[in-house]
Amino acid sequence: MTRVLSATSRLAPLLRAGLIAGVIVAGVSYPIAAVGGLGAKATADLVGKVPSVLDVQPPAQTTYVYAADGKTLITMFYEEHRKYTPIDEMSPNIQQAIIASEDSRFYQHNGVDAKGIARAFVANHQGGEVQQGASTLTMQYVRMALRDSARTPLEVQEATEQTSKRKVREMRISVELEKKLTKKEILERYLNSAYFGHRAYGIFAAAQVFFSKAPKDLTIVEAATLAGLVKAPSAYDPASKDKRAATERRNYVIDRMVDLRYVTPANAAKAKAEPIKLRLTTPANDCISVPSRYNNWGFFCDFFKTWWNEQKAFGGNPQEREDRLRRGGYRIVTSLDPKVQSIAQRHIAEKEGKRSRFALGLVAIQPGTGLLKAMAVNRTYSLDQKGNGSHSDPYKNGRKKGNYPNTVNPLLGGGDMPGYQAGSTFKMFTMLAALDAGMPMSTSFYAPQRYVSQYLAGPGEPGSCGSRWCPVNASGSMTGRHAMWSGFGKSVNTYFVQLEQKVGADKAVRMAERLGLRWRTDIDRLQASPKKAKGWGAFTLGVSDVTPLEMAGAYATVAADGKYCEPLPVLSIALPDGSQAQYNGTDVARSRCKQAVTPAVARAAADAARCVTGYGAARGSCGGWSTAPGVYGIVNRPVAGKTGTTDSTRAAWFVGFTPDLAAASFIADPDYPKNAVGDWQSLKPINSVAETLRDALRGQPKRTFTPPPAPSSANSAPLPALPPCRRSRAYGRALISKPRPFALDRRRIP
Repeated sequence: MTRVLSATSRLAPLLRAGLIAGVIVAGVSYPIAAVGGLGAKATADLVGKVPSVLDVQPPAQTTYVYAADGKTLITMFYEEHRKYTPIDEMSPNIQQAIIASEDSRFYQHNGVDAKGIARAFVANHQGGEVQQGASTLTMQYVRMALRDSARTPLEVQEATEQTSKRKVREMRISVELEKKLTKKEILERYLNSAYFGHRAYGIFAAAQVFFSKAPKDLTIVEAATLAGLVKAPSAYDPASKDKRAATERRNYVIDRMVDLRYVTPANAAKAKAEPIKLRLTTPANDCISVPSRYNNWGFFCDFFKTWWNEQKAFGGNPQEREDRLRRGGYRIVTSLDPKVQSIAQRHIAEKEGKRSRFALGLVAIQPGTGLLKAMAVNRTYSLDQKGNGSHSDPYKNGRKKGNYPNTVNPLLGGGDMPGYQAGSTFKMFTMLAALDAGMPMSTSFYAPQRYVSQYLAGPGEPGSCGSRWCPVNASGSMTGRHAMWSGFGKSVNTYFVQLEQKVGADKAVRMAERLGLRWRTDIDRLQASPKKAKGWGAFTLGVSDVTPLEMAGAYATVAADGKYCEPLPVLSIALPDGSQAQYNGTDVARSRCKQAVTPAVARAAADAARCVTGYGAARGSCGGWSTAPGVYGIVNRPVAGKTGTTDSTRAAWFVGFTPDLAAASFIADPDYPKNAVGDWQSLKPINSVAETLRDALRGQPKRTFTPPPAPSSANSAPLPALPPCRRSRAYGRALISKPRPFALDRRRIP
C-alpha cells in the first residue's frame, strides 16, 4: 500500500500537468473556461473583448529622409528603429534560428502548444518559480502586436502583465490568428516585431545595428547570435565586454538548429568555433544625427522638421505629427539639392570662418515651386556647445557664451528666432505695392539728401526733425529726380519714402505679407497692425526682423512672374505601402502657390531690380551706377536683386535671382544683433549669392527675364538729367558703391 501511495504521489505533478494542459486547451477552444482560478464570468468578459489581430496597428517603423537625389540619406526619425522586411528578403538562416531558439514545434501546433504548456508547468512546479513560459512564436507575436497597438497605459499593462488572464487572451487570439494567416506570414510578422537590443526592433534593424548588413545576407553564426538575443537582449548582448554569455547562447541556438536538422553537425561545429565578429552601427536619429560630412545639412533638416509639425495631414497638433514622423515608416525625398548645398556652403566658408561671431548664411529657393534647394551657414549643427566661443556684450558687462561654431538655433528661418533687420531689401515691397496700385515705373520724385516726411517721430528720436521723421540718403550723389529704375538701383531712401507716402505704408506692409513675411516680434506685430501700419514710414527701409528663408521666397515670387510659393522642403512623402501621403485628396508634397501679384507687376519690379546688379533694365534708365554692379559679371547670365544694410551696418544683405533660382544672404551677429558687422563686410552676402547662382546654374540654359509692357506715350517722357555720378573710394576695391540706408531704431517707432 505504501508503495502504491508513493508512486501515486510521484505521479501527482504529472497528473496535474496533464489536467491543467487539458483545461487550457479547452479554454482556447471554448469561450467559457476556468483556468488557474479565473472565474467563468471574468473569462467570458475577456473573450468578449478579444480584438481581431488583423485590425491591430502595424508596429512603429523608421522614417527615412533623403536628399533630392533620392539616394543620399540625410537622417532617420524613429522611436523604435524598425523597417518592415518581407520574409523572402530574409536569410533562411535567421528564419531557422529563431524557430530553433523560440518555438521548435512552430510548424506542428495551431498557435498554442499543449505539450509545451505541460512541460513548462512541470519545470516551473519543480523549480518553485516561473522558469519557462511556453509561449509559442504566434503567442509572442500576439503579445507584441497588442503592446504596439496600445493607446493607453492601461492597454499596455493588459498586454504585458504576468497574469493568467493575459495568457488566455493570447492563446485565444493565437488560435484565431493561425486560421487567418499562414505560418510564413506569422513568422514574417514576428521577425519584424521582435526586439534585439540596442534600440533595434525587427530583423532589418538588428542586422544593420550588429552586423551592418541586410537580413538576406546573415550567416549561420550571425543569425544564431541574433536569435539568441530575443529571450534577453541585455543578458546576451554580444557588444558587451564579456561575450561569454552571448557565445553560449549562440551555441545553444546552433545546437537546436542541429536537432531540427537545419544545420549539419559538421557545419555546426565549424560555426561554434568562430568568434562573434560584430560590425556595430549606430543609426542616425533626428537632425542632430546627420552624418558629420553633412553636418551643415542639419539646418535644412531642422526646417523640414518644423514644416512637418505644421502639416495637418499628419495629426491634429504638433505632438501627434511628430509621433507620426517617428512611427510612420515614411520614405521622404526632400528638396535639398546636394550640389547646390555644397556650392553654397563652400562659398560661405570661403568668406567667414565657423569661429566668427558673425553668422554668414544663404538660402536658395526655386522660383515657381518654392522648393528649398540649400540652407548654408558658417556654423555646425550640433548640441555640443562646450567649446563654443564667447564675446563681450557691448551693452552689458562681462562675457557670455556665443552660439558659434556649434548651434541648433534656426539661424536661416523656419523656427522661433525672429531673424534680422533686412534694410533696403524691403524697398521691393513698396515698389510692388505701388505697381500693384497702378503707378507706372516712370513715377518720379525729386529726392533730396534729407526729406521731411509725413510720418511722425518723437522729439530727439533718430532721424527726427521737430515732430516729423526725416530720413536721409547714404550719399549726396543720390540727390535728384528718380523713377523706380534708378531709385531702386541706387537705393535712394528719400525716393522710396515719397513712393511709400503716395501708395500708403499699409499697402507696402500688406504686400510683404502676400509674399510670405510673418511678424515675429511684438513691436513688428504692433506696427503691422491695421491701426498702426499706415504710420509705419520706416517700413520701406527694412526695420522689421525677417529671415533669409522669407526673403528668398519673396524675391522668388518676382522671378516667377508674381506667383508666390510657400518654401517647400520635400519632393515626395511615401507611406510604407508606397502610396503618396495625401490630405483632402491632395498630395502633401505638392507646391502651395498663389498668384500674389500680376505677371505685369512682377516683370516691372524685376526690370528695376536688374539695375542693381549691373545687368541693366529693359525699359528704363538705371542712372549710370548701382549698389552691386559686379553681380552680373560674376553670374554671367540675366540676374536681378537688391542690397540691404541697417543702421551702422549691423546687418548686411543681398537677395539675388534669375528666372531659375533665387538666393538670399545675410551677415549679422545672432547673439547680439546690435553688434555692427562693418561696411567692409557687405560684399560677403553679395558675392556669396552671385557665386552660388553662377555655379549652381552652370551648364543650364541662360533664361532671360520677360520685359514688362512698354510704357505708354503718356509716361514715356524722358526724365531730367541726373547729377554726375560720384563713385565712392571703395568702388575700385569692392566693385560697389554701397549706400547705407537710414533705419530708425524699431523700438522707437511711434
